[in-house]
Amino acid sequence: MASSHSSSPVPRPGGGGGRGRDGIFHKERDASPPRLRPIRSLPDVCPKEPTGEGHGLCDGPSVVAEHDRWTVYSSKVNLPAALNDPRLAKRESDFFTKTWGLDFAETEVMPSFCLPSITREHFGPYLQETAQRERIHERCKTICPSKEDVDAVSSITSNHEKSRAELDQVPKIFMKPDFALEDPATFNAVLPWSHFNSAGGRSSRDVASSKLLQEKLSHYLDVVEVSIARQISLRSEAFFHAMSSQHELQDRLQETQRAVAVLRGRTAAIDRVMCEGPLRALRTALTRNNCVKLHNKLKLMAAVHQTQPTVQLLLSTSEFVGALELISTTKEVLQQELQGIHSFRHLGSQLCELEKLIDKMMVEDFSMYARSDLSRSLKEEPLVLEKERLESLVFGLLRQRKLDFLDIYSDEMIVAAKAIVTQCVAESVLHIEEIDTEVVTKLADQMRVMTFPQWFELLRDVFDSFLLFLQRIKVTLNVIRNVVLEVLASNQRTRPLEEATVVPTSQEPPPSPSVLQGEAELAYLTHEGLFISDALNEAQQQQQQQAVQDQSSAVGPRTQQGQVEAANSSSASEASTSREQSLMSGDNMMPSELELNRVINNLQELLHTASDVSHDRCVKVLTARAKDGSLERLSSAEFVNLSQAVEGFVRDTEELCGRRSVSLRGALQSQANRFVHRFHEERKTKLSLLLDNERWKQAEVPAEFQDLVNSIADGRITLPERKIQGPDDRKPTEFLLVNGQKYAVVGTVLLLIRIFLEYCQCVNDIPSIATDMLTRLSDLLKHFNSRSCQLVLGAGALQVVGLKTITTKNLALASRCLQLVVHYIPLIRAHFETKLQPKQFSVLRHFDHITKDYNDHIAEISAKLVAIMDSLFEKLLSKYEVKAPMPSACFRNVCKQMAKMHEAISELLPEEQTQMLFLRINASFKMHLKRQLARLGVVNDGGPQHGLVVVDVAFYTENTQALKSLERLDLNMAEIWEQKR
Repeated sequence: MASSHSSSPVPRPGGGGGRGRDGIFHKERDASPPRLRPIRSLPDVCPKEPTGEGHGLCDGPSVVAEHDRWTVYSSKVNLPAALNDPRLAKRESDFFTKTWGLDFAETEVMPSFCLPSITREHFGPYLQETAQRERIHERCKTICPSKEDVDAVSSITSNHEKSRAELDQVPKIFMKPDFALEDPATFNAVLPWSHFNSAGGRSSRDVASSKLLQEKLSHYLDVVEVSIARQISLRSEAFFHAMSSQHELQDRLQETQRAVAVLRGRTAAIDRVMCEGPLRALRTALTRNNCVKLHNKLKLMAAVHQTQPTVQLLLSTSEFVGALELISTTKEVLQQELQGIHSFRHLGSQLCELEKLIDKMMVEDFSMYARSDLSRSLKEEPLVLEKERLESLVFGLLRQRKLDFLDIYSDEMIVAAKAIVTQCVAESVLHIEEIDTEVVTKLADQMRVMTFPQWFELLRDVFDSFLLFLQRIKVTLNVIRNVVLEVLASNQRTRPLEEATVVPTSQEPPPSPSVLQGEAELAYLTHEGLFISDALNEAQQQQQQQAVQDQSSAVGPRTQQGQVEAANSSSASEASTSREQSLMSGDNMMPSELELNRVINNLQELLHTASDVSHDRCVKVLTARAKDGSLERLSSAEFVNLSQAVEGFVRDTEELCGRRSVSLRGALQSQANRFVHRFHEERKTKLSLLLDNERWKQAEVPAEFQDLVNSIADGRITLPERKIQGPDDRKPTEFLLVNGQKYAVVGTVLLLIRIFLEYCQCVNDIPSIATDMLTRLSDLLKHFNSRSCQLVLGAGALQVVGLKTITTKNLALASRCLQLVVHYIPLIRAHFETKLQPKQFSVLRHFDHITKDYNDHIAEISAKLVAIMDSLFEKLLSKYEVKAPMPSACFRNVCKQMAKMHEAISELLPEEQTQMLFLRINASFKMHLKRQLARLGVVNDGGPQHGLVVVDVAFYTENTQALKSLERLDLNMAEIWEQKR
């Protein structure tokens, strides 16, 4: 304790402290009477120069001298020593473990049955009565605090401020958590030895400094101890209350200990009198039960011992399912019933190796089955080879979770597909004498040497073979699917049974009370706990486990014997029964529903793969033939036959497999594109030659072309069937009759109609090329329009054909031909629209552009006819003079030219177009006449010149309306005169 130090560094002689006679430690005191002196700050520990002698420091008052006598009540600082247990390794927070040690543990005290259960409802009326007064009291208490609280707060505040002021005198270095005198820097800061003279001996100045330093440190220690003692005094009441509670608790525990000792003595007496005899009977019954269990266990071991011979017998008859079921059952028995049997320690590993061997055997057997099934002749019956063997293999593979067996079947299927093509080519070559197989060894070369009919017959044989091949694969996969569905249905049936077996034990029939009581008492004897309830719970658990073991031990031998009997029989009915038993067993080795559904999806994908493989092999046959371009040189009929055969095969495989394979269609589309290109180029070249040789004269229409047009009018936009050539008495006609309207045409347009019907017929036969064919037909129509424009309007026919001039008749005939093509464009558009998909309708806009181009061309021809007459009117009317004789020569020439124009176009153009054209020509004539009269100064004044002009105009009107189809044409000649202003 710091209080044991005196104020001087050397103890005073004769006044040393020690223990008195009363055994109480007495601190040394000064001889002078005690005086209370306030604590004051000390000077610096090491002053630079002392001002007085050494005795001046000793004569001054001591700041650490005691002011009152020390008593036992002053030992408040020893409270930690009273609370700490020196026997414990560390300080414990639990109060009770300090007295009774670490072995003391709290236990749950059962509530007394004599005391009623008090709830909050019992205090309800009281709380309702006092609620109002309590709220008033709480509100007053918060507003006006009590005097004791104010005094306590003020006292605590003053004490705290006083303690804080005293502690502020202690340097901060002593308060640091890392304060350690071992640190040289800290040691030099606390004890600055550098101020002492170390060169010589101890001087008076060093002695004074050391005394002052000691006084300073002692003062700091006293300040800290006083602060600690003040804090302990504030908590002394709680300490003494805890000590009194501890004594009371010890008394109660002693009473409890005596009561427990009495209870144990009575329990021991009851055990001797009432329990020893009945327990002896229970032990005897337990021994008998153990003997029965041992006998059953030995019988089960005898059955397990026969497992390996039985498995070998089952494998000799290829009964993989029964062998696997027997192995699984035996392994389960070894793990549950016979676990730890020394004689069977190697049987488990032997069964695992045997199971792996069976897995390999099943995989090899399935591979051999797939190879033999797919490589046999396609004409053999039945479609499924050894159905029972396949079902057994599939079930065994599923049971072992060998779900990749479909990959084996897929590989064998690809090999068989290649062999089918090779076999078909070899059989076809045998019947063709022109092919020497020793010279032409490759299959592709042999197919290219064949003629198209021979190769087409080969292609049909390949298609038929692959259809039979796919039918066989589909039937086989259906058998596998049925097995998978059977397993899936069995899993769904066994799931409710498994859920029903997992039922609380309270639903089972309870055992007899005597057995339950005996088991409970026996469990209590062997139980090491304190409570009988734990023993009863353990007894019930042991009874449940024993019931489960009894069932498994009773079923185990019967299961083994059933497997052996099933192995001795080889009939199909017993094999299926074995499979059903395995399904109902609910073994964990069976695949889950998710895996089985995945296998079903893989079966469908395998069928799709078979279809794709068949199409790929047919593509090889097609591309091998098309390598030298022979398919591009086919005629339209031959390519149509090829397209129909391919489409028929694709349609059949799609119906059979439910898969729309695109490889063969893509190959056919590629060949069709080449065919369309050649088809279009041939007809475009033919049309160009016809146009270059066309003299633009009206051609006679043969009867076959009239029949062709009539069939189009009836809605048959196809080429008519070729009839047997015979005498045709019908003569050609001058006009082509279309829907009751006559068309004067040239020979090129007649052939153009047949050409675009060929395009439509090709689309009917090959719908897949509709888009490409529409584009090519649009190009052909554009080519006809542009080339005819160059030859007629552009006068190209003068150099190409050698025409002397482009007459109005040539222009009218070209316009009529263009009108005929425009008439058929909507029909062609509607026909192509039926062959296109809705998303492809955008390509139909080509017909709109073509129609616009044709109408513009027709308008240009009409404008050209008007321009011809316009130039003629300008030339004739420029020489017109108003003088006798009447009618004038100018008007006579105008009427003559009008008659020639009418004669040239009236038979070619329909009446409406002729009238519209002459109205435009008449308007041009009136414009030039009006201009000439204005130049001559002739006005509508009733004079002589006006009368002569009226006679000429009347002559013009009479001659114009005398022309055919122009009788009722309103020429409105009054517009030639200037309006009077």
